[in-house]
Amino acid sequence: MKSLQVGLVADPASPTQLAHRLQDLGPPKGEHHGDWDIEVLSEPFTTGCEDVDTALARLGDQADQHEWDLVIGLTELPLRDDDGRYLLIEADPEQRTAVVSMPALGGLRVHARTRRAVRTLVGGMADPASGDEHRVPLPRLGGRARLLAGMVLANRPWLLVPGLKSALVAALATGAVATINSTVWLLAGSLSWWRLVVAMFASVALVVGWLVIDGELWDRPDDDSAEARERSRLYNISTLVTLTVGVLICYLALYVVNLVWALFVLDPAVMGGYLHAPRGYGDLFVLAWFVASAATVGGGLGSGLESDEAIRAAAYSKREEERRNRLARRRS
Repeated sequence: MKSLQVGLVADPASPTQLAHRLQDLGPPKGEHHGDWDIEVLSEPFTTGCEDVDTALARLGDQADQHEWDLVIGLTELPLRDDDGRYLLIEADPEQRTAVVSMPALGGLRVHARTRRAVRTLVGGMADPASGDEHRVPLPRLGGRARLLAGMVLANRPWLLVPGLKSALVAALATGAVATINSTVWLLAGSLSWWRLVVAMFASVALVVGWLVIDGELWDRPDDDSAEARERSRLYNISTLVTLTVGVLICYLALYVVNLVWALFVLDPAVMGGYLHAPRGYGDLFVLAWFVASAATVGGGLGSGLESDEAIRAAAYSKREEERRNRLARRRS
């Protein structure tokens, strides 16, 4: 029996890496429809378009060019139907083309979920009895949150840490100096726990705001349509959440470093004698907390030393970065 020729067209970077891991995919056990011969093509097939119909048409062109029996696209683009609902899958069984929106998978267990989705799509489109064009929408309740979670994880917020090297160096320097400053000891000891919490969140918010402004990360609608405004809101929320998670990771790292430094160089008894008040090792944890907030603000200002490209690379997935660069060139 002739093998089914399947094309997997994937956006560059993460979707392509995932697609290569699906090349061993075969039909479910117990089905006897022949083997699947899967070929992977790394191609930004959604570049320059935000609508799924154009993406499906481009996939159809790729199928004709490579003589595939059917083709499935893997994209980091959020998909929406005409009713404004977000989609996991858009498929046209008649043309044997389909698109899977990876962010709609939620960002967790992406490989297993994509594997299951692709196997179901290939099996369904290989069956001549398949129906007309159909969609797989996300649930209205919780669907947008699931999509946002997938977009944030696709942005890989932990990459903000190595992406802001100059900011981290500035923050570490600020923290090292502040830890041995007697005025800082006095301030840290005088603050209540709720003031420390406010200082922490305020410092994170200031750095996130600075990164958005300095890096020009705010997305603007392509036009005045409701769809364009909703798309910009979605991208902006994902950017803010990505930056917030990334800065919180940096904050936690600064806290740990400052705490280790304080435990190494400071003696609570000496601090207490200088401040004329008893001090214990618990006060060093509070000091490290306060210093982390101050160092985060200082490090955020140091992020201005980074190039805009470095900040965008740390804040966006490859698909979103290309999209925003294209829009920036169009406006210039």
